[in-house]
Order: sequence, then structure tokens, then C-alpha cells
Amino acid sequence: MVDPLRDPDDPDLLDPYRARELAVLVEAARLASGAVRYGKVGKVGCAQVVVNRDNPLPGGNHACALYGSSAEVAGTLMRLERTFADVGRAEAVVYASPTTVAEIEGIADDAGWYAVEELLAVVHRGTPVTSPLVRPAEDTDLAGIGALLADDLGMAGQDRLVRHLGQRLDDPRCVFRVVDDGDRLGGFAAGFGERGMGLVEHVVVRPARRRRGLGGALVGEVVTALRSAGALLVAAHVAEGGAGERFAEACGFAEGYPVTAYARRVDELLD
Repeated sequence: MVDPLRDPDDPDLLDPYRARELAVLVEAARLASGAVRYGKVGKVGCAQVVVNRDNPLPGGNHACALYGSSAEVAGTLMRLERTFADVGRAEAVVYASPTTVAEIEGIADDAGWYAVEELLAVVHRGTPVTSPLVRPAEDTDLAGIGALLADDLGMAGQDRLVRHLGQRLDDPRCVFRVVDDGDRLGGFAAGFGERGMGLVEHVVVRPARRRRGLGGALVGEVVTALRSAGALLVAAHVAEGGAGERFAEACGFAEGYPVTAYARRVDELLD
């Protein structure tokens, strides 16, 4: 049995048969990150869950690690609909990985949940690329970071997003790095680290500044900062295939295991 944090350079770390140990660590860190600052992490049925009314980002309210019998998983999916409706979410989200039962696709389909995104969990295995153009974010950067992130995610309500980012900027577990583009931000990257596990969570570069190595430098600076803060392993989620996966590979990440996002609209349950 491989221990990813005891020997993060172990070649067996990325063995598909050992993926569950890695997924446990990544998901625990993602849950903790989603809870910053007013959220809660706990269990609903046989799932691990984070709920956070104050966090407008998708990762602030999600479930993972649905492991049990088919009946237990189906019952949990029904309870999750109410759980996320109660915190005002229009949609419930579950991330299925090696910590989730293999039958989740059929169970989810029967319960009215649908696969909406195919992702990869990737692990940083190379030497981070850094750049003097990248600097730590400051309070005055929050509006610019919020605008970049809202545009990238297609989100409305930027004021709420900026308030949440301010809470994260004050949390020592969170890392923000930015690059300037004249009197505005050219891009930013954000990460989170806790208990030896680091995550690269967001990377956004202004379209006019892309293909100049800034994205890789932003990621490299976040990875370096997370390692300096004690992260023995740094991971991320990226969309499977296409530009996102190629960018992760160029930044020194290697494929760990597949992740499928399942979603269920719960608007009709909202108070």
C-alpha cells in the first residue's frame, strides 16, 4: 500500500490500482478548502460533504466519496438534494473518483443525476517554473481577481465573490499569486494547502496575455509557495482532454485518476 505523503516521489503513486489512497488525500484537501471560512465539512449518508453558504464557487458546496451499498448510495443522493437546496444552491454536485462505488453511473442515472463533466486529478511531478513577474496578491488586487475569475466561470454577483476571495486572502492556508498588465491584472493563480497536501485550484490569464508563459509561471509560483508552506504533494483537477490537460502536462503535472462530476437541479426544493 502506497502512502502518498510519506514518499510523494514513489513511482507507484500514479498506479491506477493505488489511486484510492491518493484520492482520499486530494478530496480531504478539497473539502477543507471549500469550507473556508464559514463552511462545514461532514457526512451525509455515505458521502463526505462540504456546505458553505458564503462560498459562491462550485467547490464550496459539493459531495464526494460515496461508498456503500447501492441502496445506501441511492439514499444518499436523495438526501444530498435536500442538503444543497437548504443552503440555497440551485444545483447539487457530486465528484465521483476511486473513493466512490464503481456502480455510481447507473445509480446516479436512476436517481435523476447526470454526468456533467469529465475531469482528471493530476499530480505535480516536475520542477516548478517561476518568474520575477509574478508576485503575491494584495487586498487591492481582489477586485481584479474577482473580475477575472467571474468572467472565466461565467458567474454573476461579483461583489459576493470578491468578499469570499477576501476571506481566503486572510487565511494562511490559501495562496494567491498575480501578474500585472499595466494598471490591471494580467492573470492570477490560487492554491490551498493543509496537512501536507497542496492544491492548485484556479489559473486565469487575460486572453491578450496568453501564450507567453505567464500561466505556467503563475502555477509554478503557487506550487513553490505551497511546498514552502509544507505541502509534500501538490495536485489539481483539470478537464479531461483538450487545452486544460495539455497545459497541466506542460506545468509538470502527471495524470493521477479520473473524476466525474454529477449534478442534479434542486431549484424546486428551494425555500
